[in-house]
Amino acid sequence: MKSNILVIGGTGKTGRRVVEQLQNKGIEPRIGSRNASPSFDWDNKDTWVNTLEGIERMYVTYYPDLAVPGAKEAIQSLTYLAKELGVKKMVLLSGKGETEAEACEKIVMNSGINYTIVRASWFNQNWSESFFLEPILSGEVALPMGDVLIPFVDANDIAEVASTVLLDDSFNGEIIEVTGPELITFKDIINMISKTSDRQLNFYDITLEQYVEGMKQMQIPDDVVWLIEYLFSYVLTNPNNQLVVHDIERILSRKAKPFLEYAQETAKTGIWNQVLAK
Repeated sequence: MKSNILVIGGTGKTGRRVVEQLQNKGIEPRIGSRNASPSFDWDNKDTWVNTLEGIERMYVTYYPDLAVPGAKEAIQSLTYLAKELGVKKMVLLSGKGETEAEACEKIVMNSGINYTIVRASWFNQNWSESFFLEPILSGEVALPMGDVLIPFVDANDIAEVASTVLLDDSFNGEIIEVTGPELITFKDIINMISKTSDRQLNFYDITLEQYVEGMKQMQIPDDVVWLIEYLFSYVLTNPNNQLVVHDIERILSRKAKPFLEYAQETAKTGIWNQVLAK
């Protein structure tokens, strides 16, 4: 059945999984994306009204990240419009340890709309669906801060938490922190992917400056370079990000997925054994 639930970013890493979670419950949410009908485009506010028409609950992800310039203004405008149009509840995906993201959270929290904030650690799926995939395929992984401990979290766990709190008002007014069940390093991750995909992967610990220069040489867009440099400089090393939190277990009554389990499942898809296009 059609519903009064909107998933902004409904084709992205967590958004499409939230859509699947809702569909499994018999709910057909409205998809907020440029290719949807009605179309939703963060850069075109004229598209927002039609997308929000008749919506009572919404899950919001901002691409590429709430930390980027312009995100705060966009969230402010969207939240104001949502309240005007009668939206009753917002679930905002945020990032752990990001000062700029917390400014966006406050906008939602002070809006007068019921809310739940879902603060996520770095995603496992960055290694199979995002910027870490290409180095894995090349077999040569060069990253800074190879020994920093990170509680990588699975996007499926995030989506299950998000869809649960979107429908369950007992979590209204809460900040939920979603992390994996363990602290692991980039070196640990490369070892696990190497074993599960049966490949020889070489890991090189480089400086952040070398990493940024490498991204620029690869002609990665400036805003993406800025974001990744920011994440490595301020977020990865934030002591709050080097903590395992058990909110996934509290909400879903099961443990969060360990990275090794994600790696085993992902290796079976063959994604890490593709030939890298020249």
